[in-house]
Amino acid sequence: MAIVDVVKYDGGPDVFAWKYPNQELGTWTQLIVNESQEALLFKGGQALDLFTAGRHTLDTANIPILSKLIKLPFGGRSPFTAEVWFINKIYSLDIKWGTSTPIQLQDPKYKIFIPVRSFGQFGIKIMDSRKFIMKLVGTMPVFDKNTVLTYFRGLYLTKVKDSISAYLLKKQISILEINAYLDELSEYLKGKMESTFEEYGINLVNFFVNDINVPENDPAVMKLKDALAKRAEMEIVGYNYVQERSFDTLEGAATNKGNGQAGMMGAGMGLGMGVGLGGTFGQQMGGVAQNINLKDTKKCPKCGRDIDKTSRFCNYCGVDTQSVAKQSANETPSDKVKCSNCGYEYPKNVKFCPECGDPYNPCAYCGADLKDGATHCDACGKDQPKLCPKCGAKVPVGVKFCPECGASLIRKCPKCGAAVKENAKFCPECGEKLAGGEKND
Repeated sequence: MAIVDVVKYDGGPDVFAWKYPNQELGTWTQLIVNESQEALLFKGGQALDLFTAGRHTLDTANIPILSKLIKLPFGGRSPFTAEVWFINKIYSLDIKWGTSTPIQLQDPKYKIFIPVRSFGQFGIKIMDSRKFIMKLVGTMPVFDKNTVLTYFRGLYLTKVKDSISAYLLKKQISILEINAYLDELSEYLKGKMESTFEEYGINLVNFFVNDINVPENDPAVMKLKDALAKRAEMEIVGYNYVQERSFDTLEGAATNKGNGQAGMMGAGMGLGMGVGLGGTFGQQMGGVAQNINLKDTKKCPKCGRDIDKTSRFCNYCGVDTQSVAKQSANETPSDKVKCSNCGYEYPKNVKFCPECGDPYNPCAYCGADLKDGATHCDACGKDQPKLCPKCGAKVPVGVKFCPECGASLIRKCPKCGAAVKENAKFCPECGEKLAGGEKND
C-alpha cells in the first residue's frame, strides 16, 4: 500500500477548489499549504480540520477526530484513507458575464418594447472554505470560473433584468440613455446579489455592468433612432412636428391646381416672403390656413394628410381612399374561432367547444384553434413557441437559449453529445436512434 509523503497543489488562479487525487495517506504525511490557500481534510464524508498556510504533519494527535477513527498501527505509521481539498483564497476579479439572448424591456420614455443585451464582469473571494466545499462543490474534483458562471447564471440574469427595468422606471429615462447610469446600476446589482453568494461562503467583491446595448438592426430600435434624428433636425432648423405638418398642408394646397385656394396661397406665400419669415408671416399663414380649414376635409388613410371630403383619390400620395376603406373593413378581426375538431364556430372567450367539448388551444399569434400538440398554425402560417424544459416559459422557434432562465434549448445526442436537428431520428455523428424524431435527415 502506497502512503503519500507530501501533499500540495500549485495550480492556476482560475481554480477555486481542487481535490488531491490520492486518498492513501499516513500520519507522517507532510501537507504543504501555500499563502493563498487553505486545505480541508475529509474522512468518511466528514470534514475534520482546516489547515492554513504552512507545512503540516498529518498526525492523529493533532487531529482528535481522526485519532478516534484510526486505531490500528502499521509499522510505526498509521495509514488511512482521507480526502484533502485545496481552496484558493485569492481575489478573482475577471469573471465575465453576459446575457445570452436579448431581454425584452419597455422603454418608459417612448413606450415601445426594445431588446436589450448587457455585459460585464465581477470579482469573488472564498471567505468560508468549509461552507464553500460542503454547500457548493460537493463531490466534484475541480471547481473553476466556468463552474461559477454555470451555477450563478440564473441569479445574475434575473437580477440584471429586474434592476435595469427598475432603473428605467425610477429615472424615467430611455434605454438609449442607460449607459450614463452604469456606476449606480453596478452598485445596486452588487447589493442585490452579495447575500446569495455569502450563503455559499463566497464574498462578492464587485459587480460591474460594462455595457448595455440594443441590436442596431431591430425594427423598433431603427424606428426610434429615425424619430430622434428627425426631432434633432427640427430643433436645429427651429420648428416642431406640428408646424412641419402645417407647412406640408399649405404647400400641398398651393400646388394643387384643382383647389380654389391655390391663388390665395400663392398670394399669401409671396406676401410672406416679402415681409420676412417672422411673426407677420405666421399671422398671415394662420389666416390662410383658417380659410382652408373651413372646407370639409377628411384624412387620407395612407399618408394622413387632409384632403377634400368629396375626393376619392388623395392629392398627395394618389391612393384610392374608397378601396382602402373597403379593405380595412374586410380585415376586421373576428371575435369567433372555428373548432379544429368539428368545425363549429364559437366565441374566443370560451375554453371548450360547445359542440364537441374539444378544449380551445389558441395560436400564439392569430388565436386560431390548433389541434393538441400542433407546432404550426395553418391559419397564419407561423410556427408555435416551444416550452423551456427547465422553467416552462414560451420560447420562439429558433432561439437557442431560454430568455427567462438561460437554459440551453439545443437538442443533443444522449450518446455522443453532438448537436442534432429537432426532427432528426438518428444522430448524424454516431448513428444513435433518438427519441421523438419524425424522420431521418
